[in-house]
Amino acid sequence: MTTSGRFLRVMIKTYYYLDCRKKDSDKPMPLKLVLYDGKQRVSIPVNISLLKKDWDQKRQEVVSGSSKLQLNTYLKENKITIDSIKIQLERLGAFKGKSLLEIKNRILMELSSQNGDESKEEKHKEDPNLFVKRYEQFASSRDAEGTRVIYKRTLERIKAYIPNGWEKLKFEDIDVNWLREFDAHLAKTSLARNARNIHFRNIRAVFNDALDDEIITCYPFRKFKLKYDKTRKRSVPLESLRSLLRKEETGSNARYLDCFKMIFFLCGINIVDLCHLKELYEGRAEYTRAKTHRQYSIKVEPEALAIIEKYKGDKFLLNFCDTNKDYRSFYKHLADYLRTLGISTYWARHSWATIAAEIDIPDPVISQGLGHGPENPTTEIYIDRNRKKVDEANRKIIDFVLYGKDYRIKGRRKKKSDGIE
Repeated sequence: MTTSGRFLRVMIKTYYYLDCRKKDSDKPMPLKLVLYDGKQRVSIPVNISLLKKDWDQKRQEVVSGSSKLQLNTYLKENKITIDSIKIQLERLGAFKGKSLLEIKNRILMELSSQNGDESKEEKHKEDPNLFVKRYEQFASSRDAEGTRVIYKRTLERIKAYIPNGWEKLKFEDIDVNWLREFDAHLAKTSLARNARNIHFRNIRAVFNDALDDEIITCYPFRKFKLKYDKTRKRSVPLESLRSLLRKEETGSNARYLDCFKMIFFLCGINIVDLCHLKELYEGRAEYTRAKTHRQYSIKVEPEALAIIEKYKGDKFLLNFCDTNKDYRSFYKHLADYLRTLGISTYWARHSWATIAAEIDIPDPVISQGLGHGPENPTTEIYIDRNRKKVDEANRKIIDFVLYGKDYRIKGRRKKKSDGIE
């Protein structure tokens, strides 16, 4: 009776489940074999992805597609094999006192052993909980090259923190104390809390991914909360900005100053988007923002058009990257020049937004001008209507800075307009 009761308590059911949590339901979804003990579930990937319409959850089989017969045969054999291993281990009492995640890993080890694949067995022994290996896989799966570079920098910081043994770092080793000590280590060379938070957001993303795939159950970020310092305002005082936009440079520095001007004239456009503009469409710069992947359109004012005419490119609209390997190479030289002036490209963007607020441009128009996505996706419908408002706002900002034109109602003007806070 005791033996029977013990087995009832650890009895684990198995079934297939098509993971349809991703928003894009038109693409194939991963099929997983679920282990369920009556309270919790963990899943084993089966390296098969199916369209939602091709899978019948109730019948537990593929119902359409040219390979449905082969897939169903494989799925039945795979489940029989895993169920046999599960029953055998249950009878041996191997599951007693073990978590469902540990049981899953033990089944995977036995499966590899039966297949006579020692390398796979070692992989299953190590892979589920090895943080760095999982981190590298996650980082390499990011679409944007810039994002992969940021993840690489975080990994470099981790390896510098634990130079001996980082290969064996496990998810469960990274607890709240580990994160706090790592933060103290980072603070020695990076005083800015917001800069350090980038590394913790990257680490947290890998934890979230492992949780989604039911690889881990530990999660230190429930207690380790990211704190942010208020961002220092990086707008240029009005008279300084006027002098800068009217300033003329000679030699190679001319193109760097003109690039800064171009960013301001195009509503604070990001440097990656500016360098990758291809051509104008009916007097507008239209592109997909690299950061948000949203479509965006800016009316090109005469001040910006004059710079475009001066720096016509071959592959891109501007020749800023024609003599450089890529935009990062150009950006390095640009940043070096702007540093001599005590500013960066972000100052153009922040100044555009700050001046917009100063001359009473509504916040929603400022947000759209900067290329921020709407909080409510349904407001995307109104983007075409609001482009005119952004166009008008940008013209007012340029007029205000370059020519001193002020469109505000006199009674609402501030007494001091010689600086933008």
